Amino acid sequence: MDEKSVLVKSWLNKAERDLDSARRLSEGPEALLDVAIYHCQQAAEKALKGWLVFHDRRLEKTHDVRMLATLSSSIDPEFSSVFEAAERLTPYAVIYRYPGELLFPEPEEFQQALRDAETVLTFVRAHLPEMSI
Repeated sequence: MDEKSVLVKSWLNKAERDLDSARRLSEGPEALLDVAIYHCQQAAEKALKGWLVFHDRRLEKTHDVRMLATLSSSIDPEFSSVFEAAERLTPYAVIYRYPGELLFPEPEEFQQALRDAETVLTFVRAHLPEMSI
C-alpha cells in the first residue's frame, strides 16, 4: 500500500474510532453526551479530510465540516447531499466543549448528530476505491 493510501486509511480509521467513542460515551445512566457529540463532529471532519487527502487537496486547519463538505463537492458534486448533516455537525466542535450557556445536548440532539456522522462517514467510504478504505 502506498503512502497516500496509508494516510487516507488512517484518517478513516480515526473517524471510525471517533464514532465508536461517541457511541460508547452515550451509553448508560451516566452518559457523557457533551463529549460524545463532539466525537460525532470529529468523525465527520476526519472522514472528509480523508477524502480530500485521497484527492491530493491541501488540508486546512479547520473544524468546519460544512466547509470540508463544500471542498469535497468541488471534486464530486454528489457531496452536496451531506451539506445538511455537515451544517448540523459543525457547531459541535466547540459548543459543548467549553463553559457557556449550553452545557449538555438533549438525547435527541445527540442521536441526530450520531446519524449525521454515520451518514458522512458512510458516504465518504462509498465514494473511495476499496484499496484506500
